[in-house]
Amino acid sequence: MDARLVQALRSIVGDQYVVSQREDLWVYRHDGGVDYAWPRVVVLPATTEEVSRVVALAAQEGLAVVARGAGTGLSGGAVASDALLLSLNRMRRVLAIDPGNLTALVEPGVVNLDVSKAARPYGLFYAPDPSSQKGCSIGGNVAENAGGPHCLRYGVTTNHVLGMEVVLEDGSVVWLGGQHRDAPGYDLAGVVVGSEGMFAIATKILLRLLKLPEAVRTYLAIFNRMDDASTTVSRIIASGIVPAALEMMDALAIRAVENARRMGYPLDAEAVLLVEVDGLREEVDEEGAEVMRLCQQNGAREVRVADAEEERERLWAGRKGALGALGTLAPNYLLVDGVVPPTRLPEALRRVGEISRKYGLPIANVFHAGDGNLHPCIVFDERKPGETARAVEAGGEILKACVEQGGSLSGEHGIGLEKQEYMPLVFTEQDLEAMERLRSAFAPRGLLNPGKVFPRGSNAQERAFRPALASAAGGDTWI
Repeated sequence: MDARLVQALRSIVGDQYVVSQREDLWVYRHDGGVDYAWPRVVVLPATTEEVSRVVALAAQEGLAVVARGAGTGLSGGAVASDALLLSLNRMRRVLAIDPGNLTALVEPGVVNLDVSKAARPYGLFYAPDPSSQKGCSIGGNVAENAGGPHCLRYGVTTNHVLGMEVVLEDGSVVWLGGQHRDAPGYDLAGVVVGSEGMFAIATKILLRLLKLPEAVRTYLAIFNRMDDASTTVSRIIASGIVPAALEMMDALAIRAVENARRMGYPLDAEAVLLVEVDGLREEVDEEGAEVMRLCQQNGAREVRVADAEEERERLWAGRKGALGALGTLAPNYLLVDGVVPPTRLPEALRRVGEISRKYGLPIANVFHAGDGNLHPCIVFDERKPGETARAVEAGGEILKACVEQGGSLSGEHGIGLEKQEYMPLVFTEQDLEAMERLRSAFAPRGLLNPGKVFPRGSNAQERAFRPALASAAGGDTWI
């Protein structure tokens, strides 16, 4: 690393907040996905001004910048190859809670769950709740347009971002959006949400808060057959009920959860549904009764009801801890978040089972069933020769199957490095060209998070997962 540039960065953020030694860069090589690469330098700014100055300096030097939040992303979006990695962990203040206007102004490093904790004394909460909400940051949620179990009813991140302060590629600072949902002009904040760090870097985010519901009730429906659980999902949606959450876990996911911590899930079930309804007490009573009836009518052998907050939190702790619990099955997993129409869930899950048998790898299914957002988790051991490659191939087949059934490549994790080679399955060359023109309008030099989302070259064999494969083979890897 150029000593002159390192010194210039230290003069902006302080000596201790510039990481340039190779042994110290090790922990920044990857996010929660399977791709690895070495950043050139890591910088940890604490203010918008520092972000602006660092980005301006990088632009002057022609150095790419990759913004990183908590590093919990699952598509390789925060992997930085020979770039300046801008870690926003120090920017973690909740700047204001405005109960009158139902908003929260936060910095990008604020942990998702901490927004609801700060809002709760005012009777408010922040709806998007990824399973990693205890660790993931709002800035990363904005970059990937994150979802979560309760987004079935309330919408994903883009539905809850009113405006944001951002730093552009040249270091300039602008405000996008407004103080309410109907701000005049182009929805530039909406364009930046989900742009995977390629358009701008958010430094302040104005979030929409919601009032805590009067009543909440959670149902655990237990099924002996996966097909019955999948059919029940379709029947609930077709009934016109939109639950706050509608989640499914299969037998392997249940076993992992119970291995990690006894949560009370039945080990002999093929699937369970976790259904939550909320709202006015009368509404919860009416919709809850219908949910129970539909579950029983479609093959549930038992339906448990949780009204008490402690009991509901226990059920949700199992669901939201499912990914971490996969470590009891194998040391690695590859999570694919393709989407299918809810009516195609039975076929999609059967296809996932076929792919699991074909590649000889267990696949645990734990997903947002209500909107068809699959989360098949391919568990493997990267220390065994060939297993990483097989897991990647299996993940690719799952994505192709989702598209074939009328679905899409990602429900909330983004494209990043993981899925870029599959973009032509969904988008034409003209579509991709239009997207690149939009990116160029924000970042004309392409210095913000380059090499992500768009397919790299015309060679279909040029795999997005190449870095992970090389890393598993034991070599230093550069994307």
